[in-house]
Amino acid sequence: MDICDVKRVNSVCFDEEVEKILSSLEKTRCEFWNLDRPSANFLNMLIKINNSKNVLEIGTSNGYSGIWILEALKETKGKFTTIEFWEKRQRVARKNFEIYKKDVFMEPKIGSAIVVLQDLENEIRSSKREKYDFIFIDANKKEYVDYFEYADKILKIGGIILADNILTHYEKTLPYINLLFENKNYQSQILDIGAGMMISRKLK
Repeated sequence: MDICDVKRVNSVCFDEEVEKILSSLEKTRCEFWNLDRPSANFLNMLIKINNSKNVLEIGTSNGYSGIWILEALKETKGKFTTIEFWEKRQRVARKNFEIYKKDVFMEPKIGSAIVVLQDLENEIRSSKREKYDFIFIDANKKEYVDYFEYADKILKIGGIILADNILTHYEKTLPYINLLFENKNYQSQILDIGAGMMISRKLK
């Protein structure tokens, strides 16, 4: 098999309007550190396979990965929370998300991911919101361990954490990698997809 065949993607069939948005965002991928299409397709499939109903994204950027998440949640009939530090970026993302506003409940949040995660934990503890069953991490690589501290508290048993840039930012994400591999409450695997992804399933 030719290596080009290995890299081919049989992905979601988006309608023309959504595909136009995705193609536009893919042109600025290096500027916004978006997922490549194979990684986004994997993220989309994983949400569907897990039948996730409540997804949290840490790192909205311009909304590229969010569109793939929203398309998956349209099928699972779920809801979407996404956190971004830079207001300008999330303003772009919100505009891109408009295409799914009638299909999926979405909750964009602005601010430090750590602070927002603390707020989410408090709301879950006080029964103001439900725990998440899928968390996608793609923000400040040095803070992955800090994100996990809260993600673990707000993730359901059987839920999944998917972290990006594991291989391209290996030194920065190594503390997170070691933490997850040493945590007996999680089953984890690093995947050589795109920038490198680590999938972890909460066992208890």
